Amino acid sequence: MNRQELVSNIKKKKSFLCVGLDTDIQKIPKHLLSNENPILAFNKAIIDATKEYAVSYKLNIAFYECLGAKGWEILEETLNYIPEDIFTISDAKRGDIGNTSKMYAKAFFENMNFNSVTVAPYMGQDSVSPFWTYDNKWVILLALTSNKGGDDFQQIEDANGPLYKQVMEKSATWGSKNNLMYVVGATRPEMFKEIRAIAPDHFLLVPGVGAQGGTLEDVCQYGLNEDIGLLINSSRGIIYAGNGPDFAQKAALEAKKLQEQMETYVNKLS
Repeated sequence: MNRQELVSNIKKKKSFLCVGLDTDIQKIPKHLLSNENPILAFNKAIIDATKEYAVSYKLNIAFYECLGAKGWEILEETLNYIPEDIFTISDAKRGDIGNTSKMYAKAFFENMNFNSVTVAPYMGQDSVSPFWTYDNKWVILLALTSNKGGDDFQQIEDANGPLYKQVMEKSATWGSKNNLMYVVGATRPEMFKEIRAIAPDHFLLVPGVGAQGGTLEDVCQYGLNEDIGLLINSSRGIIYAGNGPDFAQKAALEAKKLQEQMETYVNKLS
């Protein structure tokens, strides 16, 4: 999916919502456990309930690969169930020496046909560049994460500023606004202004809204650009909104609430 298609879908749905399918069998409704494939049944129900409001789905690979071969099957079947006009994110946080990253890129872009993959930048440009050998595929580079431990390295400063800024400034020369996004946690809204000074036109994938304490209003105040430029991810707050037979309807209600808040911002683009 290219940038124009993504922006067009944002305008069409008046939404920049990304739903995180971080599906944990310990948390899904108990009545699904009698299903032959409870995780897949859960994912399909969530997708059916939220696809009207979402422009993206993010699948956290750890929740699937921990299940072994069966988990990879569920991952692929879930991906294939997502409508083609919705942007898909492989939240894999890969990144290794060039020939290894080439195999990661093949796995997620060729074998499974995700639109994007999250990548850790620590090993530098040659660990990231293999992901850009595929047309209309995106790298989503970790920049400023929402977890507490992110400060251990991301905020280390020297004469050139904090490390996360140096990562963004350097990596912005590797890709473009058409194939590079950044992960920026919603729990640090005051830093979005500085981030936009470095990457004014790039899309930002923003986790941390809802269960982790971030707010849509704070993120939009500092993070919007002329194409919206944000994919706001909500995982637990949507997919676990209910734990009974009506879990999908409750997920839809939570997704709709966020979409309705987002509509105001999208309308300003018109």
